[in-house]
Amino acid sequence: MGKPTGFLEYARCENRRRPPLERVKDWEDLYLPVEGTSRQEQGARCMNCGVPFCQAGVQFEGRQLGCPLHNLIPEWNDMLMDGNYGHALARLLKTNNFPEFTGRVCPAFCEQACSCGLYDAPVTVHDNERSIIEYAFSNGMMKPRYTLNSSGKNVAVIGSGPAGLAVADQLNHRGHSVTVVEKQGRIGGILAYGIPNMKLPKTVVQRRVELMTDEGVSFVTGLDASDPAVAGRLSREYDAVVLCCGAEEPRSVGVETEGVQGVYYAMDYLHASVDRQQFGIRSEIPDAGGKHVIVIGTGNTASDCVATAIRQGCTDICQLVRRGRGDYLDSRGELPQDYAQEEAAALFGRDPRLFGQSVARLETDEAGSLCAVTTKSGETLPCELLIAATGFAGCREDVCAAFGVERNRTVVTAAGHYQTSVPHIFTAGDMHRGQSLVVHAIAEGRAAAIEVDRFLMGYTNLI
Repeated sequence: MGKPTGFLEYARCENRRRPPLERVKDWEDLYLPVEGTSRQEQGARCMNCGVPFCQAGVQFEGRQLGCPLHNLIPEWNDMLMDGNYGHALARLLKTNNFPEFTGRVCPAFCEQACSCGLYDAPVTVHDNERSIIEYAFSNGMMKPRYTLNSSGKNVAVIGSGPAGLAVADQLNHRGHSVTVVEKQGRIGGILAYGIPNMKLPKTVVQRRVELMTDEGVSFVTGLDASDPAVAGRLSREYDAVVLCCGAEEPRSVGVETEGVQGVYYAMDYLHASVDRQQFGIRSEIPDAGGKHVIVIGTGNTASDCVATAIRQGCTDICQLVRRGRGDYLDSRGELPQDYAQEEAAALFGRDPRLFGQSVARLETDEAGSLCAVTTKSGETLPCELLIAATGFAGCREDVCAAFGVERNRTVVTAAGHYQTSVPHIFTAGDMHRGQSLVVHAIAEGRAAAIEVDRFLMGYTNLI
């Protein structure tokens, strides 16, 4: 601990969001980074606790306590304080394959568990993490790491989201030959298609894919492994297969939607938006321009839909939240706003959330197009585009059937393990644990890689 009194001398200073009315005009990064000595001061606020709960990564009373990846936070904060980015990077990459992702989209369980936050503001762990990895990329420190010894084993990873990429990265560095198979046209899964550019720029995802390619990982796009012929070939030709296809089955809206034009699930809507805005690909799913938009649900995906609709030029936006307002108040009795709600309030003069509300029925015109939504409280709201961010019911059945693995809501494995009912086929990420977060997916990928490596080699030296 280089600065024992740092938490007493320096105030918390977060990366600032760009002004709402400025950022809604584009799809660029939400945040303005804190650089130079200010970032070193934020590292100096770390207390180097006797018991660093920030890296505990355990479930306590139904809540996540600390980083699921067990990041060595006090160590790299200390290095950051000294301006030693090389050592800080080495400690960060020891436990986290992709800090450029978690440094942008992780909810920062580490900060919620920070001892400094008991009586003051917690350390800016999230921003510090992003600062280290971005400095490394900008200054030529992220060079390919080549593995000299090949195991002679080959592994197919199905799905290129955060879990699949983590499995591939770990096993490639172990010396296995790894091929990542992705059904979409671009690598990244939810990183590429499910998170808007202002939260996670697609150049950041592509930068990592290019680095992994240089290190020897092979990527195949446009190949759907739910095809039994494709699944059979992969199963025969590879020593191990890891299914990381996510939890793609959405939960029902709760009302009859068949034949109604203008109702879409959140991930389909976000995917279409990314295709249109980032890759110039047209979609049958319309954008929100000139429409009254209603988003059902709360959480990160709902907020991303709100922010996306605003940038597409919606006329108005509402967010229906089933639970009451009191369930969302913080310890001070205040209602927090995330980035999307902040933008809606700045643009339309009100928080978009309507609490204690759910959909009773959909109103359509003579052509079957959605024109309004009636809530269970009897209120009728104009709506030409309804986006259901209602969560996910589980993984796709067709992929599981193609590979012959048992499926309940998720792929069936022994508790705490990743091997499926077919011995050489494994699973990880949301397909294994259910709908979750990017940081949990990376942790799942790392843990699954250990089990795959042990299966292939009879032992493992992965951690």
